Amino acid sequence: MKILYEDNHIISVVKEPGILSQADSGTGEDMVNLLKEDIKERYQKPGNVYVGLVHRLDRNVGGTMIFAKTSKGASRLSEEIRCKRFYKAYIALVEGCWPEKESLLKNYLLKDEKTNTVSDNREKGKESYLRVIRLAANDKYSLLLALPITGRTHQIRAQLSFAGYPIAGDRKYGSHFTGKTKEDFGLWSCHGIVKHPTKDELIHVTSLPERKGVWSNFDESQYEKAANFTEEKIIKWFTI
Repeated sequence: MKILYEDNHIISVVKEPGILSQADSGTGEDMVNLLKEDIKERYQKPGNVYVGLVHRLDRNVGGTMIFAKTSKGASRLSEEIRCKRFYKAYIALVEGCWPEKESLLKNYLLKDEKTNTVSDNREKGKESYLRVIRLAANDKYSLLLALPITGRTHQIRAQLSFAGYPIAGDRKYGSHFTGKTKEDFGLWSCHGIVKHPTKDELIHVTSLPERKGVWSNFDESQYEKAANFTEEKIIKWFTI
């Protein structure tokens, strides 16, 4: 497990694609229990280890996650999320050539609990904004930085699909790409920015996908461009 940042109150790590954020009724590894085992082993802690889940990533999505190591940390991080001061930016690899350097998408997202998908429903859906920055494009794919301003379920996946550019490997939302590995899903959590629970400073953590599977379609410099955006720039993009 790759650790991006750690202190007494929080820990940020890279979630690999295919792993749950938290255990559900099914089977498979999950990040909360993996982190508990890791902390217990590294620090030789007796008894239970506290790991607080404050945000999630879909199972197929890898990348940067931030967890709390104390209840105080969990409470304060959760408050930052409620106040929309937890900023997350993703790298999305989509089918087709994205036409604009910068776009602001607006849809009305409505979740269907039975199918676990969202539709665009102006009458019943929630107003949703997604900012998109084009990083690179070729004749088959585009590499984008996606910033979900409103933070809805499946927001990036759905809004990019509704725009006509589904995420490569996301067959639930119309992808034609038929990948065979866990790296064949083109959405990655690149940036996480949030105020530290006990210090007057921002924590800014970043990660990039390995150039495997669908991620091998662009060279290293394009991914580095995504990682090198400053926290000031990213936070500004969250303003409508």
